[in-house]
This record gives sequence, structure tokens and C-alpha cells, in this order.
Amino acid sequence: MYFPVAGIEVSPWLPPLVAFSISFFTSMGGVSGAFLLLPFQVSVLGFTSPSVSATNQVFNIVAIPSGVYRYIREGRMVWPLTWVVIIGTLPGVLIGAVLRISYLPNPKNFKLFAGLVLLYIGSRLLRDLLKKKQGQGGKASAEEQFQKVVREYQQRNIARSESGKEELPRVAVKKFSMTRIVYEFYGQTFDINTMGIMALSFIVGIIGGVYGIGGGAIIAPFFVSFFGLPVYTVAGAALMGTFVTSVAGVAFYQMIAPFHPGMAIAPDWLLGFLFGTGGFAGMYCGARLQKFVPAKVIKWILTFCILVPALRYIWGFFS
Repeated sequence: MYFPVAGIEVSPWLPPLVAFSISFFTSMGGVSGAFLLLPFQVSVLGFTSPSVSATNQVFNIVAIPSGVYRYIREGRMVWPLTWVVIIGTLPGVLIGAVLRISYLPNPKNFKLFAGLVLLYIGSRLLRDLLKKKQGQGGKASAEEQFQKVVREYQQRNIARSESGKEELPRVAVKKFSMTRIVYEFYGQTFDINTMGIMALSFIVGIIGGVYGIGGGAIIAPFFVSFFGLPVYTVAGAALMGTFVTSVAGVAFYQMIAPFHPGMAIAPDWLLGFLFGTGGFAGMYCGARLQKFVPAKVIKWILTFCILVPALRYIWGFFS
């Protein structure tokens, strides 16, 4: 099947299959998987024009709603955090799109930039995973308590009918203001700086706009590593923020395409849709199964998914 915008020929079953495999694992950590689809499109399919960034964001638009739906249904969407991420990321994504077209049309240069950023974040996550656990007076973390409750939930509901099954407890927001976001999750309270989240989201939005990932791949590890938030509560916010900013990014790329007639900028809608259909199924399954997977496993998946393309991009620049 030929895709004229991308200028490539590929079997129609391959994009959905690849997208499902990637998004199933990455969605557990609040990442759509678009940042792994880009190297696949560039290196395997040969799709190298700036249009690949916009096509990646089409994938996000189609794929993300299924994962977000699961997090909302299960009460693990921290809405104040979500709104702050969207407000901060949105202008950054538009700025990033301009920078991508004006200053980084060469894939080799912009991948070095993205690779260095992802390397730093992935290294931070890896360091946190490898360092010795600091004692907290025997008090279990919110993630450990969540896993314990999930196991008990499975045991109680194993013999019940679907209608008789109980629901897991939900995230409880205690305060939301211009300065603080406070919420409770399984016996622990998390207090974070609103403006700090917004500033981080703005920077992440610029990087995500350049790369075409919406920012979730970058902001989710920051939430876990720097702010100390449970991965079970940040995944929904990161995915929702990625969805909204991807809508804006695709619209912006489509709008400015006529002003750059000699360059492929607008997304390849058909290719993005095929990737998105596979991602839609993968994210739903990943979000549904996330609560049954230990937080440490999710963090290892997230770290691996960040470090692999980071090292590949940096190596590719110098090789």
C-alpha cells in the first residue's frame, strides 16, 4: 500500500501491529508510544520529512482516548494535574512546531537534541530504580499499598459475577489552587507546586512539539522521578495532556503547511490513522492491566523505552 504524503510503501497490517505492541507497554507508564514510532518510521519505513512529527501526533489523537477512558473509569485521573499539564504544554507544543520547521528540518540534528533530553530523564529514572531503598519507618509506599489492595480485590471478586464486583478506591483531590495541588492516594498525601508543574510542562511542550510526541514521554518520568508521584496516578494525566496537545499540534502543522510548499509538513492522515488503530487497542489493554503490574516493572519499562531511542539517536549522530 502506497502512502503519497510519506512517500513510502508498506503493508497495511504492519502499522497497527507495531503500534499495538509499543503502546500496550508504554501506556502503563503514561506514555502513548509515539516517541518509539518515530524511529520506526524514520529508520524502518524511510519516512524522514518533517511530516513525520505531525503524523506521530495523529497517532496520539486516535490511540490515546481508549487509555484515558480506562483511567477515568477507574478513578485514577488527577484532574487538577491534568489541566495544569495541558495549560503549560499547549503553547510549548506550538513553539516547538515552529522550531522544528525553521531550525531543525534535518532529522539528524533534531534527534540529537531529543536524544540528549531523553538520555538525561532515562538516566535519572534508572538511578532511582538502582539506588537502595531508603527506610520510611516501615511505612509502605502508596504504590505498594495499591498493589496490596489490588491483590485483595482480585481474591474477593474472583467468584463474584460482573454486577457484584466492587470497585477499587479512587484518587481524592484535597486542594487545587494556583500554588498547590494536593491529593490522596491509598493513605498517602501528595503536595506539589502548581506553577512548577506548569513551567515544566511548558518546556516539555516545546521539546514534544519539535519531536512530535505531545510530551507525555518526557513529563511522565519527571512526575515519577522529580516530584515523587505514584506512576498509577500520573499515567492518566500525562496521556490526557498528550492527547490535547497533539490535537493542537496537528492542527498547527496542517495550517502552516501551505506556507512551505517545498517541504512535506502536513500529516499523512491515513498512515497516522493505521498506527492509531493499533495504538487504540494497545492503550486500552495496557491501561486496563496496569493496576495488576508492579510499579517497579512499569518504571523499568518506561526507563527502557526512553533509553533505547536516546542512545540510538546520539549514536546515529556521531556514527
